[in-house]
Amino acid sequence: MSLTTQRGISLRGRRAAGLSGLARNWLVFAGAVAVWELAARLAGSVFFPPPTQIVTTAVRLWFSGPASQLFLTDTVFEDVLPSLGRCLGGWAIAVALGITLGTALGRSRTGMDYVGPLFAFFRAIPPPTLVPVFLVLFGLGPGMQVATIIFGAVWPVLLNTVDGVRSVDAVKVDTARSFRTPRRYWIGLVVLPAALPKIFAGLRLSLSISLILMVVSELIGSFNGIGYRLITSQQQFDFPLMWSWIVLLGILGYGLNTALLTVERRLLGWQPTRNDDV
Repeated sequence: MSLTTQRGISLRGRRAAGLSGLARNWLVFAGAVAVWELAARLAGSVFFPPPTQIVTTAVRLWFSGPASQLFLTDTVFEDVLPSLGRCLGGWAIAVALGITLGTALGRSRTGMDYVGPLFAFFRAIPPPTLVPVFLVLFGLGPGMQVATIIFGAVWPVLLNTVDGVRSVDAVKVDTARSFRTPRRYWIGLVVLPAALPKIFAGLRLSLSISLILMVVSELIGSFNGIGYRLITSQQQFDFPLMWSWIVLLGILGYGLNTALLTVERRLLGWQPTRNDDV
């Protein structure tokens, strides 16, 4: 049997295993929802409505809008999209700052010796406690919310970038030198590609933090957004509506993480361990 045929069989086997694993995961999820439905109906608690009632509320909340808006309600355009804009905008700024500063500090021999204790101090401060500070600095509105997201999301990217840049394989360094790679291409061609696995680990963690801080920042001093609607529905004792927003957050988190994982697999497909996961 040729090597190409063996690789084709191996690839088909991995894909089949991946599909069976995906089906198993969704089967477990469906079973958990069924248990939730049964338990909620038996308990009859107004605080924990059954999933069917939550889904009905969510469909009425997010869909059945005008045809010009692709059947989406005004809530999606007035609350969901602005929240996503703040989350992704703050995350993107945190990623840019974290990778740039982390690369510079990682390539420096003494940089982290000076700023390491300062980073440890600020990283230990829970970002929600700084919401009043950002309120004073930026006032009510997106500025305060984006600043809160940036402060919390920058640390995983920055520290993982420093670690990844510092752990570049010596063989790659010697190979680049033997090919006389120009110094201006050193970062883009050698350092960052080698550090990408650890950088992506920081990106995934910071994306989850950004979603959490988006909600937290919208609970205070906001007039729209998912967090604002979540706390409003809770104060009005509309628990099916409250759970609809919670479910939406879970869907957004799953979707964003899946999208980032897809990009990660594309960019890191050259790694043998990544190829085994496809």
